[in-house]
Amino acid sequence: MTNADTGTENQIRVLLADDQALVRGALAALLNLEPDIEVVAQAGDGTDVAALAEKHRVHVALLDIQMPLMDGLEAATRLRSRLPECKVLMVTTFDRPGYLRAAFEAGASGFLVKDTPSAELAAAVRRVHAGGRVVDPGLAAQSLMNGANPLTDREREVLARAQGGLPVAQIAAALFLSVGTVRNHLSNAIGKTGAANRIEAAHLAHERGWI
Repeated sequence: MTNADTGTENQIRVLLADDQALVRGALAALLNLEPDIEVVAQAGDGTDVAALAEKHRVHVALLDIQMPLMDGLEAATRLRSRLPECKVLMVTTFDRPGYLRAAFEAGASGFLVKDTPSAELAAAVRRVHAGGRVVDPGLAAQSLMNGANPLTDREREVLARAQGGLPVAQIAAALFLSVGTVRNHLSNAIGKTGAANRIEAAHLAHERGWI
């Protein structure tokens, strides 16, 4: 879904991607009040982000992390590959510090929570457009306290499946692994998260933004 392409060349052209239409509309309305910012494109998930950004010559893309079909992290990676000059600012409802590292690994220039005041959001858009970085201070502090994600890619995959309550045998079949290998990965993940069992490990990893 797109807005009319009517902006002037000296404005910062922004794309919004968020699966919640009310949130997306509110953000667009707030940013469009700024004299130097114009929301020129909107999307309800990450699949069309790169194409819309190219079509509307977007300067800054505000991407929600958790979206259906394609999340903000994958959308950011694809966008940076196709349109490297477009800056990415990640926004999320969930203040999980693990998302911070993942966002920057995906090429983001900034990371904010959605309850950021509108003036700060507009300032963040301007800063990343100018080549700077923006990080929510609370998330930055939590990220330093929690440290880096200790889970391997395979442990993250296994825990993500375990979070949905799948039995070990089904997890093994879904990931084309042996039951013993899955048990080993779960055991390692339980140890790294300090959990009592795999369900608790999955919950803790999710809360910290590791899966």
